Amino acid sequence: MAKCAFLGLGVMGYPMAGHLQKAGHEVTVYNRTAAKAEKWVAEHGGASAGTPREAAKGADFVMSCVGNDDDLRSVCLGEDGAFAGMKEGAIFVDHTTVSAKVTRELQGKAQAHGLGFVDAPISGGQAGAENGALSVMCGGAQSDYDRAEPIMDAYSRICRRIGDSGAGQMTKMCNQIAIAGLVQGLSEALHFAETAGLDGRAVVEVISQGAAGSWQMSNRYETMLDDHFDHGFAVDWMRKDLGICLETADETGASLPVTALVDQFYKDVQKLGGGRWDTSSLIKRLRAMG
Repeated sequence: MAKCAFLGLGVMGYPMAGHLQKAGHEVTVYNRTAAKAEKWVAEHGGASAGTPREAAKGADFVMSCVGNDDDLRSVCLGEDGAFAGMKEGAIFVDHTTVSAKVTRELQGKAQAHGLGFVDAPISGGQAGAENGALSVMCGGAQSDYDRAEPIMDAYSRICRRIGDSGAGQMTKMCNQIAIAGLVQGLSEALHFAETAGLDGRAVVEVISQGAAGSWQMSNRYETMLDDHFDHGFAVDWMRKDLGICLETADETGASLPVTALVDQFYKDVQKLGGGRWDTSSLIKRLRAMG
């Protein structure tokens, strides 16, 4: 069993850190809002720390799951950052969805401190985190990944190294690009069924068993038909992720016309007041259009 730190106890990080503790690892948590860290300790045991540096002190592995590039830099760098507290040879594993640019920047700084660094963004939503069934896509040195993979097993269904530093983040971009198109297609199908006077549940029961079936369809169609959108990843966060995808596509020369369009559709959802609705709320935009 390993000595671990977990930085960031949001919707995903809170249960992920819990799985580490349940697996028998010695876990110290840090959260910007200290009350949440105290709640986690009361529920799971372990310990909490007042800064990332204190949480990381003596840890073999330090995991993070925060908000964006700047949040990640803030927990890694500076006098109170995790890198300042980590022992030589320890490995930092970042589960945040951020740009490959900041990943490579921090990997270089970690290396200068004698640390390993694995970018390991996740997919599977809140339910995947709570059930310990996340998909983890990783980038970094093979040796660092080989050491970290058994620790990540506590909350993963599949964990795979895709390539060198940044490859995990690039793979997460592929994930978000694929989801954007799928959710828009599902929204249009359900909206079409509604306007045609069809029973949406009966429609999905049939088409989900054929080529149209998807995770989004199986897990979101009922809440979409019921006009409920508080079931997971928020529109605000999806727009952050799609912004990273589109910026990176400009750098690599990739063409993402559907992604760019769906990003603007999510902007429309934000204008409807749906920034905290989950990503399946694209159908709300279609309904609002009449």
